[in-house]
Amino acid sequence: MKISILLPYKENFSPTYPGAVSLFVNDTTKISKYKKKITIFGHTNFKDIFKLKYCNIPLSKSLFQSQSKKYVEAFTKLEKINKSDLIEIHNRPNYLHYLKDSLNKRTYILYFHNDPLTMNGSKSIADRKALLNICHKIVFNSNWSRKRFLQGMHSKFVSSEKLLVIFQSAKQSTVDFKNKKNWITFVGKLNRSKGYDIFGKAIIKILNNYKNWKGLVIGDEQRDKINFEHKNLIKYGFLRHSKVIDVYKKTSIAVICSRWEEPFGRTSLEAASNGCAVVISNRGGLPETITNGIILNKLTASNLYKEIKKLINNKKLRLNLQKLSYKNFYLNHKFISEKIDSFRDLKLYSDKYFFLKNKNKKLRILHVTNFNERHDGRLYFNTGRRLNNGFIRLGHSILEFSDRDIQKYYKNYRDITGAKSLNEKLKATCYNYKPDLIVLGHADLISSQTLGELKDDYPNLKISQWFLDPLNKQGPDFERNKRRILDKSEFIEANFLTTSPDVLGFLPKKIQNYFIPNPADSSFETLSNFNKNCNMDVFFALSHGVHRGVLKSGKYDERSSFISKLMKITKDVKFDVYGVKQIQPIWADHYFKTISNSKMGLNLSRGAPIKYYSSDRLTQIIGNGLVTLIDEKTQYKDFFNDKEMVFYKNVSDLSEKILKITRDDRLRRKIAKNGKDKYLKYFNSTLVADYIINRSLGTSIKKKFFWEK
Repeated sequence: MKISILLPYKENFSPTYPGAVSLFVNDTTKISKYKKKITIFGHTNFKDIFKLKYCNIPLSKSLFQSQSKKYVEAFTKLEKINKSDLIEIHNRPNYLHYLKDSLNKRTYILYFHNDPLTMNGSKSIADRKALLNICHKIVFNSNWSRKRFLQGMHSKFVSSEKLLVIFQSAKQSTVDFKNKKNWITFVGKLNRSKGYDIFGKAIIKILNNYKNWKGLVIGDEQRDKINFEHKNLIKYGFLRHSKVIDVYKKTSIAVICSRWEEPFGRTSLEAASNGCAVVISNRGGLPETITNGIILNKLTASNLYKEIKKLINNKKLRLNLQKLSYKNFYLNHKFISEKIDSFRDLKLYSDKYFFLKNKNKKLRILHVTNFNERHDGRLYFNTGRRLNNGFIRLGHSILEFSDRDIQKYYKNYRDITGAKSLNEKLKATCYNYKPDLIVLGHADLISSQTLGELKDDYPNLKISQWFLDPLNKQGPDFERNKRRILDKSEFIEANFLTTSPDVLGFLPKKIQNYFIPNPADSSFETLSNFNKNCNMDVFFALSHGVHRGVLKSGKYDERSSFISKLMKITKDVKFDVYGVKQIQPIWADHYFKTISNSKMGLNLSRGAPIKYYSSDRLTQIIGNGLVTLIDEKTQYKDFFNDKEMVFYKNVSDLSEKILKITRDDRLRRKIAKNGKDKYLKYFNSTLVADYIINRSLGTSIKKKFFWEK
């Protein structure tokens, strides 16, 4: 993987006069496992630069064009020649707004080292929303900076996985606490923002009262002239970074008393890493830079004087703070560099690698389908709940999202269909629950735009859908069902269909399409009719729509003609039939009590038979120990033999086979038992759920399931 790091235009990537960004990039890159793949781009005029792979972008002065824009344009030209897999931009959000037009199909990571609300390109809410859309990750140097970025934004953005906090790092030197000097050190710009005036007033008073202590000042300031003089106040001006560290090694007390809201504060970090007793102001992200120290809630010269005086007078307290700062320090270069490399890994190995590497991870699965709450349990025994049981048995966390119920309950005069509210609620649920996998089942009102937004926000999120309805061109609602499948294809990993994909020419090639059997579940399919005498011979039920629950007047269903002819030619056989001849369909407990009294069940689906397609009626018949009667054109002989199911060619053939079984109860019991045992062994909800997870995530590719012929 090739990585380009773009520094701010005015950043000196040199040990001669480095800024915090240069130090951070140098310290983390030189020990990164991607070091040889990283090129750093900048505009540094010093000949002495950090010893990494560096590309200078020289620019001439222009009165008529922004230097920053020219700088980004020059970088863009270089990128078009040598394309990178990952572009990391430090502290210049406005660069991304330039880059998105010319390098829009790239992966970007943006690092904030300053307050986002003070920077061009991230001041407005619209700017920050745009950055969330553009970036793979946005990295902040403190929780305070992250909170500033989110200020005024919708609460749903708070939990976005794109927003990371990675603190700056420092090298932890070997420190001899016995060699600590009576030094009180201030490092930074000598201005009011850094609180140098407060430090100056306090240190002069300290030096007047404690003759054996010295004050050390490292830094300069060209604009804000604040001057303090004392014979024990030593002012070094600017020093190389290595010299500053040497001073901190011997310093007893380090003071960082900024007035301004420091996003992080490298000086306090380095003071802590070198075993100083640190005194900081409670500003911005400064408290996040130390594990142990003194935090000034009220920033005044008198308060600072009191805290320094306390540390001077109480040697035990001072030494304890020094040792705790050193002992508890963890923000070293190795730790931070590995954290940065970890999200580079996700880009390198793609989302699939994340799940391959964590294949035993317990997932959060958001299951979006119709759980029929509004039907008061009438449709409880459905495929969605069967799959839920499978996910749970596999040890995963499942959150049900009943799209049809939500849509119905959230309808209002501003959202007539309820679709807008439904999609907003799904996004809010994802921001809170953070699913690894979204499984959709006939979730027609979930828009592809919503799925696209979720994919943008959660790069590791996987989405798949299952579909149970008939897909035969000669069957009912073919064009509508086809559209329902294709609608979300751009943003899903896989389709799971109860029809064999190899006979469906319309399926998109860019995603995976798999057959799944209608899953049986041992907690639902609790009957064993093969163990008992039954009063009725053949059970059959149809409906004109499960959600309607009753027959629709004037509606023709070719299955009614088939069952009528079958009953007419099959003499002396007791049929228990529902959904025809004005006999209303049956549901839920009534359904199970009814089939418990039948020897055989006719599995007859709408439309002409097509390879492997069956409605979920099949699971209820075979799973409860009835002999399953099924058209051989469904090709279920690929999975079951004549000792496990009864296959018929046409209505006459079916009639003969029904008569044969009614005369041989031993044969009936044997076929029914074999069918149930095999179906629940190989086509159960746990296996189907496992298959959906594995194929959606791309894990366990070599594992073969029984139905994968």
